[in-house]
Amino acid sequence: MNVRITLLLCFFLSMLACNKGQELNQVDDEEVIDDLTDDELLDLVQRQTFNYFWDGAEPNSGMARERIHLDEPNLDQDVVTTGGSGFGLMTILVGVKRGFITRNQAFERFEKIINFLESADRFHGAWPHWLNGKTGKVIPFSSKDDGGDLVETAFLVQGLLAVQEYFKNGNEEEKELTLKIQQLWEEVEWNWYTKNDEDVLYWHWSPNFEWDLNLKLSGYNETLITYILAAASPTHPISKDVYEKGWANTGAITSSETSYALPTVLMHNVQPVGPLFWAHYSFLGLDPNRLKDQYANYWTLNQNHAKIIYNYCVDNPGNFEGYGEKYWGLTASYSINGYVAHSPSEDLGVISPTAALSSFPYTPQESMRFLRALYEEQQNLIGLYGPYDAFSLSNDWFVPRYLAIDQGPIPIMIENYRSQFIWNLFMGNAEVQNGLTKLGFTSN
Repeated sequence: MNVRITLLLCFFLSMLACNKGQELNQVDDEEVIDDLTDDELLDLVQRQTFNYFWDGAEPNSGMARERIHLDEPNLDQDVVTTGGSGFGLMTILVGVKRGFITRNQAFERFEKIINFLESADRFHGAWPHWLNGKTGKVIPFSSKDDGGDLVETAFLVQGLLAVQEYFKNGNEEEKELTLKIQQLWEEVEWNWYTKNDEDVLYWHWSPNFEWDLNLKLSGYNETLITYILAAASPTHPISKDVYEKGWANTGAITSSETSYALPTVLMHNVQPVGPLFWAHYSFLGLDPNRLKDQYANYWTLNQNHAKIIYNYCVDNPGNFEGYGEKYWGLTASYSINGYVAHSPSEDLGVISPTAALSSFPYTPQESMRFLRALYEEQQNLIGLYGPYDAFSLSNDWFVPRYLAIDQGPIPIMIENYRSQFIWNLFMGNAEVQNGLTKLGFTSN
């Protein structure tokens, strides 16, 4: 690793002692990083966020912890997240590409994770949102969410298929791992989650409460990857009708609205501009470049989404301190009022670093400006695993806490911006391509 990056990692470790409180106190050591090149700064943030999934992983399972609170280090130590672990799988691949770890180190971690997943609780092939990392037993996400979570399963499978592509031409041990991944993938009963053959996918099923949560995957949001994988399944696929009638509401998913002179393209029910994770989670592996179907050009959709959020923060209709060209980004994260899916329609003056940093492919100049400002001017907002989850300059507030689903997209999308590495792996899967073709997608 670059010697300067190593020294900077040590510097940020030493900064942890300064981050005990929750008030913003700018440090005087800005010159430590202000001479870094753009590439070196990208290396640094990728290395730090990678560490969440490497050093911060639950040791028995190798899976990603749902959250890590530096101010509450013993909180939820055994709670691992399936979707966040899917992001972690792709992040570990980024770690190999960037030289943070070796290929063999990654293989050993993947082997641990996949062995754990083979014996962990599943419900018609789908994993729950949370598992106990020591036992593999479901931990309820809410009172009735104690069974299969199809969306978190899709995020996990997205990562598993990227790992499979990476190792598919490897040595015998690596090929054996890819066969285990194939079996896990084939065991997910995607079509069963249509609830007795309705033309829509359902998010949850519980052996205790069955379909009581009754949450349909309908209208644009972060769950597009669920439909694509469900169509791509070699064993339990859905039909194109489920996508068109369920996801796309028979065409009602399209939007004719504009925001800051940019077409919003698609909408979720009545909300055309949602939190930015909609443009990230499905597109960690799914390459939006030149990706189209009858409803959208997905590059235009995502780039416009990121630019609209940027323009909104620059415009700053709420007059929040700090909003502007340097500090921007609204998405789901910790907030001054608990966990909030920040967007223009729910803006509390809280900026979530993952929003801008995970948008590097869409807004490279605006995202780099944010990254430099954060690391040069607000080093107290950066800790062991990179930028803390959220902050508010208006409310003089931050928490030294991390969430897997927020840290994970950062190194992956930065790498897709730099090399398209994860995009190329995932899109290289023949079954994924079959699913895209089945649903009417075109892509180069």
